[in-house]
Amino acid sequence: MTRPAGQWRPGDPEILLVADAGYDGPRLTHVLADLPIIVLVRMRSDRVLRRPAPAPSPGTRGRPRRHGDEFAFGDPSTWGEPDITIETTTRLYGPALIRAWDRLHPRLTHRIAWAGHDGALPILEGTVIRLQVQRLPSGAIPKPVWLWHSHTGLDQAEADLAWQAFLRRFDIEHTFRMLKQTLGWTTPKLRSPEAADRWTWLLLTAYTQLRLARDLTTDLRRPWEKPRPAHRLSPARIRRGFRNLRPQLECPARVPKPSRPGPGRPTGTPNHRPAPRHDVHTTTSTNKQKASHRKKPKSSNPRPRRTG
Repeated sequence: MTRPAGQWRPGDPEILLVADAGYDGPRLTHVLADLPIIVLVRMRSDRVLRRPAPAPSPGTRGRPRRHGDEFAFGDPSTWGEPDITIETTTRLYGPALIRAWDRLHPRLTHRIAWAGHDGALPILEGTVIRLQVQRLPSGAIPKPVWLWHSHTGLDQAEADLAWQAFLRRFDIEHTFRMLKQTLGWTTPKLRSPEAADRWTWLLLTAYTQLRLARDLTTDLRRPWEKPRPAHRLSPARIRRGFRNLRPQLECPARVPKPSRPGPGRPTGTPNHRPAPRHDVHTTTSTNKQKASHRKKPKSSNPRPRRTG
């Protein structure tokens, strides 16, 4: 969709897709291989990847190896020397150590997303980045973060950009959380994509108003929250004081007039515009129980009763 819409043109940098550990990074890379997209996904700390297969020695018979030695995230003895090492200091997390290993791939099997794949499974190589920080803003014990980059042969600048982009994802996640929980992005049951687009633009307008009112509202903080200057107030905290600002603003709309509800559809008239319903193809445990408890059809030759 990016190319027909004109949002990406030849010569532009590739689009960086950042996701959490719930998404399969190698699978996304394989599916989006024809698009200018870089996949950066966090991996679980118990994953095991493989190095490239070594070249067969002269005179070796049999099928050549497809996978090299293991690279276990939980076993430092399998890591070896990193290809890239970066040491820096961050404002929120303190000193940070970033190490990257090039050309690592998972050993795929014909299961889950690859169950219907025809032919040999591909070798999807990427770069593994390990991020270790000293502290967290919440005071919790920091754990290492493992990232999988869909490109190989990264230089130090590209590896440095990757882990910073992943940390930036947390800010974006909080924005989506506010749009959903506070402003009600997913609350209405809309019937068409056009209505969903209009509702989204209305929410973006309201979010922009909160940003513009940052210097005009008073910080109504909770007892457990720390005071902040006006230029660092979050949209949620601005929204608390927005009710005190709204009566002072001019309203271009007129005062609403009370009216009676409409007559509605006449009795006996069918609804010519029913709401569309789409089958989601899901099977729940309740449906399985109903299917198992259905009555069997009676036989045409019932068994005779025993008498006497």
